[in-house]
Amino acid sequence: MKTPIYHFLIAVVFLVSCMFSSQNVHAQATQKHVDQKLYNTILHMDSVCFDAYNNRDLETLKKVFSKDLEFYHDLGGLTNYEQNIQAFERTFAQNKVSGMKRELVKGSLEVYPIKDYGAIEVGVHRFTHMEDGKQVVGLMKFLHVWQYKNNEWKITRIVSYDH
Repeated sequence: MKTPIYHFLIAVVFLVSCMFSSQNVHAQATQKHVDQKLYNTILHMDSVCFDAYNNRDLETLKKVFSKDLEFYHDLGGLTNYEQNIQAFERTFAQNKVSGMKRELVKGSLEVYPIKDYGAIEVGVHRFTHMEDGKQVVGLMKFLHVWQYKNNEWKITRIVSYDH
């Protein structure tokens, strides 16, 4: 039986998640969108975020998330910036063994502008890891609210659901 801490850690892993191969980035970038420049920017920022996650780069993750982060998880509840950074530290220690990785599901990304604030990113991501000698794959839905301020993009809100 999986503990609530396990579910919370998996949720954090799922969200904080930015791994893309150049092929996947190209496939996503060729889709039609109302604001292609914004779409490409958020796709890039998603990649920065989850490349950092997949490579256990905590310093980059700290820069991608706003200090006033609110992370809403359908199973784990509400957490803040500090709680998520601490969860990343624990998860990264476990990832050395489990090999947890995140990738954006091709064709799932949607990006919508928020006037005078930033953008909404919606999509589906796949998390894989080893557990008891077997590969475990999970597909989850997510929503990120990105703020563009002082020439930087940061995630201020995360909603992770459909676990």
